[in-house]
Amino acid sequence: MTHEPFGKVGNAPVEIYALTNANGMTARIMTYGGTVVSLTAPDRAGKFADVVLGMDDVQGYTHQSNFFGALIGRYGNRIGHGTFTLDGKKYTLPKNDGDNTLHGGPEGFDKRIWTARAIQGAEPGLELMYISKDGEEGFPGELHTTVVYTLTNHNELKIEYSAVTQKDTVLNLTNHSYFNLAGANTGGTILNHEVTLYADQFTPVDSGLIPTGELKNVAGTPFDFTKSTAIGKRIEDNDQQLKYGHGYDHNWVLRAHTGMAKAAEVHEPTTGRVMEVWTDQPGLQFYTGNFLDGKVKGKGGIAYPHRGAFCMETQHFPDSPNKPKFPSTELKPGQTYRTTTIYKFSAR
Repeated sequence: MTHEPFGKVGNAPVEIYALTNANGMTARIMTYGGTVVSLTAPDRAGKFADVVLGMDDVQGYTHQSNFFGALIGRYGNRIGHGTFTLDGKKYTLPKNDGDNTLHGGPEGFDKRIWTARAIQGAEPGLELMYISKDGEEGFPGELHTTVVYTLTNHNELKIEYSAVTQKDTVLNLTNHSYFNLAGANTGGTILNHEVTLYADQFTPVDSGLIPTGELKNVAGTPFDFTKSTAIGKRIEDNDQQLKYGHGYDHNWVLRAHTGMAKAAEVHEPTTGRVMEVWTDQPGLQFYTGNFLDGKVKGKGGIAYPHRGAFCMETQHFPDSPNKPKFPSTELKPGQTYRTTTIYKFSAR
């Protein structure tokens, strides 16, 4: 475990921590946004490459709106019309996605500097803490959030979230890393990546990407990844949902489980890299970098192309505060929000 300065946001210093496990895998995480800046993983020949998109310095992150690698809160994904009602009171949030609030608003957790504490041990860890004030970005309740990143000796990046609130609130935390298992600096797309999703349904959306409230079976649709399928195989199909999302940008309803369960597996055939996603959450947002356009230049000056990466954001469902039939995202005083996600890497 090492750490060093990574620049400033305004007058506030930002640090970056490097976690290295017993196998030589390294994760670099900065205190601005709790952001995963880089993550190396071995291919079938044992060669390591960085597999997450990002920027060379903190200024690169402050000047883009793609949420590269960031912790997302208070509410991952979208809240329709930027409003919700809780305990009979209507809350209005700042809109940053058309008529909607996306990923906690324009000044969400991805724009905050977190307090860091290194966790030394056989497996390196980093504890990040942030106190969100009552009313921040329109959300009720002072919220104390802790996120622990651990790079295990099983080549897993484990993310453990916990939070407590002083008022009834809604909460949906996630991580927004963009992955390209061929290597983040290749400048290529992820259309050849083969994906399996352990989900038989997804939540269809309207033109604003807000769920309609329906749970739709994936069978017979381009959203069926119950068997390993290349991302690019059906992404251009004549399907209204794909048109709304400009590709895949939808929430899959994970199969019923208690505790941790495998949500997804991705295989990149040229390098052999495999990423598994494990979570205790009910949903997974699978996003295929549809809004990347080649204009954003990342680490090493590499331009990130359209569909140059994918995201797998473990979550409760989008717009749940306005969808009573969806699993609840309410958190009350005296309760502790806890959830864990694991990104596990191997090769074949």
